[in-house]
Amino acid sequence: MKYQPTIGLEIHAELKTQTKMFCDSANDPDEKHPNINVCPVCMGHPGTLPVINKQAVKEVIRVGLALGGKIAEYSRFERKNYFYPDLPKGYQISQYKHPLAEGGELILPDSGKKVRIRRVHLEEDAGRLLHDGDKTLVDFNRAGVPLMEMVSEPDISSADEASSFAEELKLLLQYLGASDADMEKGQARFEANVSLNMGTKVELKNINSFSAMRRAIDYELKRQEKILEEGKEVVHETRGWDEAKQKTVSQRGKEESNDYRYFPEPDLPPLKVYEDEELNPEKLKNELPELPWQKRARFRKEYGISPADSALLLKNRELSSFFEKAVSELMEWVVNSKKEEAVKLILSYITSDLQGLLKEKEIPVAELLLTPENTAELMKMILENTISSRAAKDVLRAMVEEGGDPSDIVRDRGLVQVSNEEALEETARKVLDSNPQAVSDYKAGKENTMQFLVGQVMKETRGSANPEVVKKLLADLLIL
Repeated sequence: MKYQPTIGLEIHAELKTQTKMFCDSANDPDEKHPNINVCPVCMGHPGTLPVINKQAVKEVIRVGLALGGKIAEYSRFERKNYFYPDLPKGYQISQYKHPLAEGGELILPDSGKKVRIRRVHLEEDAGRLLHDGDKTLVDFNRAGVPLMEMVSEPDISSADEASSFAEELKLLLQYLGASDADMEKGQARFEANVSLNMGTKVELKNINSFSAMRRAIDYELKRQEKILEEGKEVVHETRGWDEAKQKTVSQRGKEESNDYRYFPEPDLPPLKVYEDEELNPEKLKNELPELPWQKRARFRKEYGISPADSALLLKNRELSSFFEKAVSELMEWVVNSKKEEAVKLILSYITSDLQGLLKEKEIPVAELLLTPENTAELMKMILENTISSRAAKDVLRAMVEEGGDPSDIVRDRGLVQVSNEEALEETARKVLDSNPQAVSDYKAGKENTMQFLVGQVMKETRGSANPEVVKKLLADLLIL
């Protein structure tokens, strides 16, 4: 390629703590009323003093450890000075020279490419600006919320890689319990530093989704390429992504570190995490949960699940746990020869039917009336041909909506699958008599007509007939 893209990411994620970074105001992203979760400290009133939120420090250390980074023996906070309406103190307490974690890497799940991590540090968030016609309102509920910032090295070469990196990091934060990283709620924000051939970089802001990230980076790469082709120079600046116009737009010249006039925060002591038992990195490393890439590899080894299918499960930690519990229950019932079939069956129902119902009903996995045990029992009934796959979908919906045992639902609704040819023969003859054209087409060699005829029998029996038995019965009758 004539121009080689070079992309680095800056990712901000609000940490899931009970209180804000330097005060005891509530950290509640679901609060709808403006300026409720505020106090003199986070509003920057004179004479107030900040106190470090230890849980926030702990979460950033855990993120650094999960990425394989080095945790600083000495860290401190600094004041980052700039003036903006949503920054009540006129400065932000952040970290600059001494971040909590440096180094490490994140491996892209699709390609296996390693992207190096430059640093992970801790700071406080600003407030939120709400634009209402010709007015701009400020909500300070978010001001002072603990904010993790992770900066990657410029190892990313495409918009797809950038999106893959961001999605994997979001997954990591959720598995650690450090952040929900819900972009719709503003809990995660992404910025991309984009350049061609390691030339002048442009910072992209206002990126609020993974798809927007891909579009913004793709547009910016094409814009810079056009500038270079015309013999001009790319301007070092900050550009925003305009979703309506699907283009990046200039916002301001890019600030350098000296523009922020960093200096050590005089009201906060330095951090010596190895001296604190609760923050000791060696202790925290041993307490890390199973990480997304570890679970992905285990799913492939234990269950033979493809990367695409495991990706569907891993996106929801509670759903993947539900899957494992259901599989464990089902394995107690099936013989070795059917174990692979059983895993594929339960995977299919969970990643398609169950996920669809969860989305339709807007139910979180934790509040499901359906249990892994009942799910396994339903799968057993399918494997044993007690019910048809069509009937199983209805039973699954009933269990999600009302709870209950699948055996009771099948009995009460008369959904037991009929596999006796004698019991089905009358219905099969009725279908053939009612569809003479389909019968004629089948006898003329159009074998796909059989699927239509099977479907008609299934419809007549309300899904209770065994489709394989129906197909054989119809074939026998059509010979006569």
